[in-house]
Amino acid sequence: MRKLLLSLLFFVLLMGRISASYILIPMDEGQSDHLKAYGITYWVLDQGVEAFWLLNYKGGSFAFTFHAVFERECKIRNVAYQVISDGAFDQIVREIAHPEVNQEVMKLEVPPKIAVYTPDFNARGEKIQPWDDAVTLVLSYAEIPYETIYDREVLEDKLAEYDWLHLHHEDFTGQYGKFYRSYRNAPWYRENVKRMEALANDLDFDKVSELKLSVVKKIKEYVGGGGFMFAMCSATDSYDIALAAEGVDICAKMFDGDAADPAAQSKLDYSKTFAFEDFVLEQNPMVYEYSSIDNVKRKINPTNDYFSLFDFSAKWDPIPTMLTQNHTRTVKGFMGQTTAFKKRYIKSNVLILGETKPASEARYIHGVYGQGTWTFYGGHDPEDYRHFVGDPETDLNLHPNSPGYRLILNNILFPAAKKKKRKT
Repeated sequence: MRKLLLSLLFFVLLMGRISASYILIPMDEGQSDHLKAYGITYWVLDQGVEAFWLLNYKGGSFAFTFHAVFERECKIRNVAYQVISDGAFDQIVREIAHPEVNQEVMKLEVPPKIAVYTPDFNARGEKIQPWDDAVTLVLSYAEIPYETIYDREVLEDKLAEYDWLHLHHEDFTGQYGKFYRSYRNAPWYRENVKRMEALANDLDFDKVSELKLSVVKKIKEYVGGGGFMFAMCSATDSYDIALAAEGVDICAKMFDGDAADPAAQSKLDYSKTFAFEDFVLEQNPMVYEYSSIDNVKRKINPTNDYFSLFDFSAKWDPIPTMLTQNHTRTVKGFMGQTTAFKKRYIKSNVLILGETKPASEARYIHGVYGQGTWTFYGGHDPEDYRHFVGDPETDLNLHPNSPGYRLILNNILFPAAKKKKRKT
């Protein structure tokens, strides 16, 4: 009934626009809640109303046609906004259009349908894995809807139903996060191994690593066909390592019951990866690292750990410009199982969006594969510098203006700029 009444209200409002006809949501330092502003924009799109992303204008502001119900929602969610006239909005657009101004107007048309790749027991609320996920935290905080999928759904080709895919904290190499040394006797670790082995067996795979390889290949097909994929922390490098190690056993006996191929390193095929090449596997099962990709020995004081976002041409490079929209160009760093990517292992065709130059590392990278795109973001939680196993989840009510979390939401919203609606 509530949905019907809301639909009727929108119909009535759409019939009569008033003189003050646009809502502008500024995204500079004056915004009260940057994160919920993305949720407002997504919600407006979901009502069938187009929105505008004003790239590099007041921190990457949003605008859409004024309706009282939209204004009310901004007030409810504590999002700062301005009501402006048609003429004022047209003047902003004219200013942005000036060829010497590094700004652009990007029309947003269709809200992307979002999938989060995470074990089904996480979706059911079972706390088997003692860590949270920054993307699901910020999606929930911003009130942006998403659905969860996992290996079974991926192999059943359900990815085609979604526009945007996030890879939850995951180890795609089949080594269970390389937690063996520290947590092999922990109940959560044993339960996770038990469930993953049961899932692999149920899906007719002899090993978890073989299941994960099939999954990463399916995801690669999804991206190639036009999907948008985003990954953080260990889901970044472990994804590429799994692709490079296709047909090669890189798992020690405690992970899959038999020894790893002693010649595994020489058999890696870097041509299959999205982002990384020439990396060296960490073949010691007692070392909490997958390879040489992650910049472990950073020697950076936590109080000075920041990374810088690159400035791109809004008119000529709108996608990287969308992905780096923020109210600051300097973002506080944060750790993770995979914190940062050593530049020497990044392929030359990969676009670096954010870097810590003194450490010669990239924190935020992006690329194109086929008709789709992928983005890798190092670290676990942008507002928890060292997020240890078992730590409580971050309360985003305390961080409504987080620059690090804004980068995640940029990725979620930019597929809305696609001109074609998704197939149903």
